[in-house]
Amino acid sequence: MRAVEYTRHGEAAQVLALRERPHRPVPGVGEILVRVLVRPVHRGDLLAVESPPDPPGSPRPPAQPEQPVQPEQPGQPEQPQQPEQPEQRAEARIPGVEGMGVVESVGAGVHAPRPGQRVAFFPVRGTWSDFVVVPAALAVPVPDGVSDETASLMLVNPLTLRMLHRALEDALRGQRGTVVQTAAGSSVGRLISAAAVRHDLRLVNLVRGDSGAHRTRTLYPSQPVVVTRDDDWREQVRRHAGERGVRVVLDSVGGAMTQDLSALLAEGGTLISYGQLGSGTTPLEALPLIARALTVRGVSVLRWPGLAPEERARDVDFALDLARRTPELLEVAASYDLADFRAAVEHARRPAKSGTVLLTTARTAASEQGGAR
Repeated sequence: MRAVEYTRHGEAAQVLALRERPHRPVPGVGEILVRVLVRPVHRGDLLAVESPPDPPGSPRPPAQPEQPVQPEQPGQPEQPQQPEQPEQRAEARIPGVEGMGVVESVGAGVHAPRPGQRVAFFPVRGTWSDFVVVPAALAVPVPDGVSDETASLMLVNPLTLRMLHRALEDALRGQRGTVVQTAAGSSVGRLISAAAVRHDLRLVNLVRGDSGAHRTRTLYPSQPVVVTRDDDWREQVRRHAGERGVRVVLDSVGGAMTQDLSALLAEGGTLISYGQLGSGTTPLEALPLIARALTVRGVSVLRWPGLAPEERARDVDFALDLARRTPELLEVAASYDLADFRAAVEHARRPAKSGTVLLTTARTAASEQGGAR
């Protein structure tokens, strides 16, 4: 069984390696074994490889049996490290939390899905491998007519959209107002723009460069687009927002840009942060939270499993409907074999990329890789 692994944090292309594992994992009670065919390269996957572990209390996907998670010890002093060396890990870890594949076998107590059935899954740690154990409750059957590529993308980003939509409704409190989104050319950004058209939301799109601006204007001509490389981009946003100003910012960039975004908000406005694409930092004290009664709120799709079952079911129905009706919104930038993960990582980092990069395993190759038990 092939798996992309890392034993220390650092630059993904340097610390990741393709390994052969002699045995496939075995599903336990309530679990299924999935032969993974397609898995996306999300920015969050790369951040998990490159960044130190999240602080205690941060949302994390379930650990896999063959990749045990060593518990954090709050207050325990860090072990000394060599200067400039990324953090070392005792256990090999496999990136990825989303994917699709075919059910290979099922554990005790599982009546559905059945072997041979296509399923998508999230959040499941370790999807950058040929096989992964998935809790049966997290496996979503893929409808006929939905391609493997679309199925691999139909959970994380659509579910993120649903969580952002609820946070946005809370922030607007039933009032109309201008909403600004950063990284409008990203995969989630395109979903937000499409949703804004459906819901008649006043949206201003921020993009980094001219190519992204052209693409966004072509797709959503009714929505203003502002290039943040322009010296007067802040003034452009204010003109588009009008006298009432910006009510909400949906931000996946963060970093040094946070201060500029907070300055754009009208009094009582809300900044909703759901990503860390940017560089630099902004101290909390630098934001006019008290003087202008601003709210900063975080949204993470890794908290989605903690929602009420009824809400999760509605979200999955939404994702399935989107995959069936508008698969073009789940755009694929390029596909690479799992063994070509370094090329896939490089492509995923390209600023002008449109869509999501996928790592694939041929059906025959997956079967052959799984032959050794």
